[in-house]
Amino acid sequence: MSNFLSHLTVKGFKSVRELKDFELKRLNIFIGGNGAGKSNLIEFFRMLRKITEGSLSEYIHSGGGISDFLFNGRKVTLRQEFETRFGVSGYRFCLRPGPSENCLLTNEALYYEHGWQELGNSPDGKSLLAKEAKSNSADSEYCKLVYEAISSWQIYHFHDTGPTAGMRHYEIIQDNRFLRSDASNIAPYLLRLKKNDADAYHEILCSVRLVIPFFDDFILDVTEFGEKRKVSLSWHQNGSDYPMQPYHFSDGSVRFICLATALLQPEPPSAIIIDEPELGLHPSAIPILAELIQNASRRTQVIVATQSPALIDHFSLEDVIVVIRKDGASTFERLDEKDFDIWLESYSVGELWSKNVISGGPVYE
Repeated sequence: MSNFLSHLTVKGFKSVRELKDFELKRLNIFIGGNGAGKSNLIEFFRMLRKITEGSLSEYIHSGGGISDFLFNGRKVTLRQEFETRFGVSGYRFCLRPGPSENCLLTNEALYYEHGWQELGNSPDGKSLLAKEAKSNSADSEYCKLVYEAISSWQIYHFHDTGPTAGMRHYEIIQDNRFLRSDASNIAPYLLRLKKNDADAYHEILCSVRLVIPFFDDFILDVTEFGEKRKVSLSWHQNGSDYPMQPYHFSDGSVRFICLATALLQPEPPSAIIIDEPELGLHPSAIPILAELIQNASRRTQVIVATQSPALIDHFSLEDVIVVIRKDGASTFERLDEKDFDIWLESYSVGELWSKNVISGGPVYE
């Protein structure tokens, strides 16, 4: 089974009325204006991760209750339907609004060589897929393949780089198995790479130096805090042995460090999903970011949501999916390069979007 999500169906989720059997590739760049629905699609991936973790109820509650997740509310959306396909395998389920602001997880089913196999309903919100994957049943092998693909996804969100952000503070050295979604454990993760995977660590350093020319190397010294051993993102700049602290990094610099680490990690998750990676970066960093995204897509599936013409300039038109609002709902369309052959002789992809030749700007309803 491929670990890559090949087709996706989403019905009744936030601004998505219906996205049916939509094809995804190794590299998927979603573009669209503010409010088009890009982030809502990212939110679907986050919700599905929560289902495999067994924390759907907590996720729905933290988002304001199930009513806030239904397309145009309870009167329009009586239930939500979802289907994911991973090559020859798949998983589908429904969410039904409960009497208060909770929801019921129903109609779970697994797809494999013999067709759809119903798993049943889960009124407590705990996924039967996860339960089957951890059991010794006849279907557990197939469940495990799909379960592991979904639970491996990482949805990275590096927008918070302020003084209280975890990435700017000490973290215990044991929290180093994988890079967390907010990069709060980036220092212990980089320390593990430095010790165990020098090539990957060197690649990250080289990428960071291209964007931050005065940067030399990280100082990943372990500090004792009582019985705990912690490390922070201290660093050296060129020509100085003075230990710079995490707060000496600008927001854009620390954000790029997180992006480079996520995209160059030697054992990537089955999908890397990033919302607006260009946020706060200097224009000169955008081509380097694009190259990192392209390289990562050769090793795993990459899904990016952006509204940066400068970033999409560096991708093939067929990597781009346009998200626009139509009749109050989000629509998704993958572009075909042959439809823009003449335009591409004179303009870049980003310029075509800026000029609205490629639709994707604000839609006034």
